[in-house]
Amino acid sequence: MLKKVVAAMSGGVDSSVAAALLKDKGYQVSGVIMEIWGGEALPEEGRRHACYGPGEEEDVADARRVCQMLDIPFYALDLRDEYRTEVLDYYSGEYLSGRTPNPCYRCNSRIKFDALLGKARQSGIEFDYFATGHYARVEYSEEKQRYLLKKAVDRSKDQSYFISSLSQQQLQYCMFPLGDYTKEEVRKMAAVYRLGVEDKPDSQDFMAGGHLSLIETAPAGPIADRMGNILGEHRGLPHYTIGQRKGLGVTAEAPRYVVEIDAEKNTVVIGGRDEVYNDRLFAVGLNWIAEEAPNRPLRVKARIRHSHREADATVTPLSESEAIVKFDRPQLAITPGQAVVFYQGDLVVGGGTIEKTGEI
Repeated sequence: MLKKVVAAMSGGVDSSVAAALLKDKGYQVSGVIMEIWGGEALPEEGRRHACYGPGEEEDVADARRVCQMLDIPFYALDLRDEYRTEVLDYYSGEYLSGRTPNPCYRCNSRIKFDALLGKARQSGIEFDYFATGHYARVEYSEEKQRYLLKKAVDRSKDQSYFISSLSQQQLQYCMFPLGDYTKEEVRKMAAVYRLGVEDKPDSQDFMAGGHLSLIETAPAGPIADRMGNILGEHRGLPHYTIGQRKGLGVTAEAPRYVVEIDAEKNTVVIGGRDEVYNDRLFAVGLNWIAEEAPNRPLRVKARIRHSHREADATVTPLSESEAIVKFDRPQLAITPGQAVVFYQGDLVVGGGTIEKTGEI
């Protein structure tokens, strides 16, 4: 009996090729796409293609057309309410709290690999596995009796950072057909399959019109140094993030950077470049993949944002869900709200959310 796979479609080249590869391998494939855009009139909406925005209508049409070409069922599932609660409200709340959220990290664990599958089951779609176009690899270790998450072959497109919050229960159903291919190979395969999406650009942002489009207006407040001296006025906390240099509106002899965002005092604290570096952080909401929650310090390479070059560090667990991460060398702009992910070679050991930096 053929194994049934539900493939998450986005209307782009990656998910389209993933679905095509699975059908070629003999799976019984169904395509699903999430409808998440609430219809808001977003500013600068034509600036670039994004996950959230009016471009969704085009994406749904492209995904439907690809599924018709592949002769597989297609379903568009309404997740607007779930997306607003789990992603948009979280996103706005984090910024207003002086943190810098990671919407893709949140969406994968709460929406794409959770709510979407629940909605698919409710809609009567039967499946054994769930596939996406993420560049990552998953495999089962008989030795560890666990599902392992690994980096993609194409390191420049590796997305293991964004899906490091997936649980063992979620990983056991996951398939990532593109994990062994490069992006160039995937675009060539799209042309061979004649899917018509091989030249479609990748999404550049999570939200059309800029990342502050749906955040409620935040009050202005002081920009100060570590000594409490008022140096200027900020436009609202959501406009700032740790390490930011441009747009501060402060004149100084040497460059100044955002070194702290104090939501309680509605204050943006700035300082010199050396003050943006830190060698430790406190992480919460930890998800351990390669093993059960360890009770000992681990040597890893840690990544504090997707574009960050992994750095040598020691993770000291405080509980199953909390740990201190101490870097061998100070890192630039460790930012509360972002994900920190631990690696050992290709293997994703685990990860969590940066709660704060410095001494705990």
